Amino acid sequence: MDIVVPHDSPAPQEFPSEPGSLSDYARIRFAIEFLTEHWREHPDLDQLAAKLGLSPAHCQRLFKRWCGLSPKEFVQAITIDHARALLEGSASVLDTAFEVGLSGPGRLHDLFVDHEAMTPGDYKRRGAGLAMSYGFHPCPFGLALIVATDRGVCGIGFCDAQIAEDRSPALDDMKRRWPAARFAEAPERTEPYAKSIFAPSPLGGKPLNVVMIGSDFEIRVWDALLKIPAGRACSYSDIARHLGQPNASRAVGAAVGRNPISFVVPCHRVMGKSGDVTGYHWGVTRKRAIIGWEKGWLAKAY
Repeated sequence: MDIVVPHDSPAPQEFPSEPGSLSDYARIRFAIEFLTEHWREHPDLDQLAAKLGLSPAHCQRLFKRWCGLSPKEFVQAITIDHARALLEGSASVLDTAFEVGLSGPGRLHDLFVDHEAMTPGDYKRRGAGLAMSYGFHPCPFGLALIVATDRGVCGIGFCDAQIAEDRSPALDDMKRRWPAARFAEAPERTEPYAKSIFAPSPLGGKPLNVVMIGSDFEIRVWDALLKIPAGRACSYSDIARHLGQPNASRAVGAAVGRNPISFVVPCHRVMGKSGDVTGYHWGVTRKRAIIGWEKGWLAKAY
């Protein structure tokens, strides 16, 4: 299966100043990218507001409304430079998750994922007979594409803010995965999922139903991703070892890259063996933003 990986957008330098040129979610994505790229410089509220062309008060309100914490709290929570430290003891974290059979210890927002896999036959038929609804919804990381069947979410992707009006690359990416499925735009069906997935508050333990459509090996890898606790990371070799195939790191990396349910199935928590923030299907900048956003929520919760 050929998958086109979108090029990562460059680090933000200045936000377009034309009033109304981009919507609030684009401003927040820009702000998250800026803070993630420049956190070592400890940018203050005035600097961020100037970049966004907003007053400091408006900037503070907008950021907190979308992210649930202030820009200062977000900067304090970013731990990209501690990726190596996150990997320390990652094997024991994953060991524990597997031993006790947890489906995602420490999940972000206490979000419990109830997941099931389609049959091998469904996968081989490339989605033939499946009806898939899709919709585009604003989120802190750009415009999110949510794809769902009547059994739950089967795809989550992202559009760059710079190409928000051209949504076809993200949708085409999903269609390439299941070319025989029937896709229909139905944002009213996917909006409840978007609100749950990116909600800035706990969900009270209500499970989010996701449907995994892939090969047997891919599903085993994606299931392993669900067991990586929020705020921690593991390497491709860690996952390969837990699958009983210690020499399959490259195959694991390929399966991680083909994860269709980004963010919820947390492929962003997989790092290179050295602790480097490695490639991400939707761009390394977005991966850094997600890790920082997630760490910010953990810092606020605990």
